[in-house]
Amino acid sequence: MKTLSIDIETYSDVQLPKTGVYRYCESDNFEILLFAYSIDSQPVQVVDLACGETIPEEIIAALEDDTVIKWAFNAAFERICLSRFLGYPTGTYLFPESWRCSMIWAATMGLPLSLEGVGAVLGLEKQKLTEGKDLIKYFCQPCAATKANGGRTRNRHFHAPDKWEAFKRYNIRDVETEMGIQHKLRKFPVPDEVWEEYHIDQEINDRGVRLDMELVQQAIAMDTRSREELTAAMKDITALENPNSVQQMKQWLSDNGIETDSLDKKAVAELLKEAPDNLADVLTLRQQLAKSSVRKYQAMEKTVCSDGRARGMFQFYGANRTGRFSGRNIQLQNLPQNHLPDLSEARSLVKSGDFDGVELLYEDVPDTLSQLIRTAFIPRENALFYVADFSAIEARVIAWFAGESWRHQVFEKGGDIYCASASQMFKVPVEKHGINGHLRQKGKIAELALGYGGSVGALKAMGALDMGLSEDELPALVDAWRQANPRIVEFWWAVDRAVMEAVKYKHTTTDYGLTFSCKSGMLFITLPSGRKLAYVKPKIGTNKFGGSCITYEGVGSTKKWERLDSYGPKFVENIVQATARDILCYAMKTLRCCSIVMHIHDELVIEANPKVSLDAICEQMGRTPPWAKGLLLRADGYTTPFYKKD
Repeated sequence: MKTLSIDIETYSDVQLPKTGVYRYCESDNFEILLFAYSIDSQPVQVVDLACGETIPEEIIAALEDDTVIKWAFNAAFERICLSRFLGYPTGTYLFPESWRCSMIWAATMGLPLSLEGVGAVLGLEKQKLTEGKDLIKYFCQPCAATKANGGRTRNRHFHAPDKWEAFKRYNIRDVETEMGIQHKLRKFPVPDEVWEEYHIDQEINDRGVRLDMELVQQAIAMDTRSREELTAAMKDITALENPNSVQQMKQWLSDNGIETDSLDKKAVAELLKEAPDNLADVLTLRQQLAKSSVRKYQAMEKTVCSDGRARGMFQFYGANRTGRFSGRNIQLQNLPQNHLPDLSEARSLVKSGDFDGVELLYEDVPDTLSQLIRTAFIPRENALFYVADFSAIEARVIAWFAGESWRHQVFEKGGDIYCASASQMFKVPVEKHGINGHLRQKGKIAELALGYGGSVGALKAMGALDMGLSEDELPALVDAWRQANPRIVEFWWAVDRAVMEAVKYKHTTTDYGLTFSCKSGMLFITLPSGRKLAYVKPKIGTNKFGGSCITYEGVGSTKKWERLDSYGPKFVENIVQATARDILCYAMKTLRCCSIVMHIHDELVIEANPKVSLDAICEQMGRTPPWAKGLLLRADGYTTPFYKKD
């Protein structure tokens, strides 16, 4: 036996989408109902465990045999559930090294992350059966007790034999579809380096990170009390039945002389600038109520495993345009920032349940709880978090690709890129907190908004107007940035031409250390690391301005599979972010033995003995990969007894 393709159907009274697989299979009621498998692409067999059948001994042995490659679609689910089935304790799982995931393979090709979606795009002969959702709802989740079903809370195979037979067919078909994906994509195998990155990702997900559950529970209780008090205060002032209702609040504001189309964060902040005191009080209360901090704490409570660690928070290749990671469950990619100067004190007050103390010292309870979310992540006993992140990674990568030498010099001297950018744009020296320091903000906003072809709209989206810039000075800012960075502008349009040529004439061209090629209905951009970005079914199309552009199929902003358009600067954004991702993965490989527990954007969080050297970790992380000669990297870090933004 060389390969084993697997799909399982399971039951648990825990809701998988809200908890993730690690907590899901910890339930006492968890069980595997059906186990479908194929040895070396032979016809699929199904083991009906719910009806008393047993998995053959050779298959059980293969699960723990690292020489047999196990395949599944979203293989983490099968691997973790089977670990539980085999009796592994919490925190110990089947070693990921011999597992491969066809969902990841599909993602490397720019395809959807669902079995149904991949099957449809690839036009597989054997597609996922559409009745699966209803069957899963019927057999895999608790049901409501009714008179008609005799008051039961779970449907078993003998309650609907016909449905059960259909469920077995569905289970078999999933393995067939998964093998069909492998067959279709066989010309484009996933490189070994990417599988190694996937295995590191699985190790990090398995390790998890410890949560301070005392803090989490007190924060939830405090938020509940705060919301009740804020709502009561709003009711007193407005006499509304439900002051949280957008409709009722808009009407009340209108009756009191303020018209508004929206009550989102930005709109309320604008209204507060000119609202009279009595209305400002209500708007301030609404602003406080809108803080969604409690959701993160609730997600922690739902996700945490019995050993106090949260697992499964990272989706490898979650952003399949670049191959970057995305967040799952607690969603670490969008944690609120912390600005409280006395974070430890605020944390202690919340942890001890001192609501009055928090209210007295910090006034805004929801905002305080929001700023403390990061601090709920804590290292194991007698350890510290070592937090290290890359300094200005995207700015460094784009300068390296484009050969923008003045930027290179800034990084070489350890300078501040925002000051240097402002200096280059306005032709005057700019120092942070020094000469022309007020221009640094303009340099920063230009850097963040304009690197990928952005113009006035991008500056506005980045909050340029909120930072005190006037509408009139934005076009000049765009021009100044582009004139200061002619090689980056040149890079955008060189990539645009190379992509056009590859799609139009099926030529393979190499420029800026990148290779552009078209093959089998796919556009590939090969990065310096050797990894390829893939775009499905590329064509020459027309953009909204009437000019030529590249279109391809992908998941758009609507979360649906559709035709998208792109052009040079957008491809450059993909290239730069994908390269930054490859650099992070290189650092993960370098620091693999160091107990990485989290990674957020360009930052690694390591759980380690306090005797470990922070400088050594930052030095290792800042090493330039062999494929990126000349790229200057720097990693900065700090140690902390709880996670925070330094």
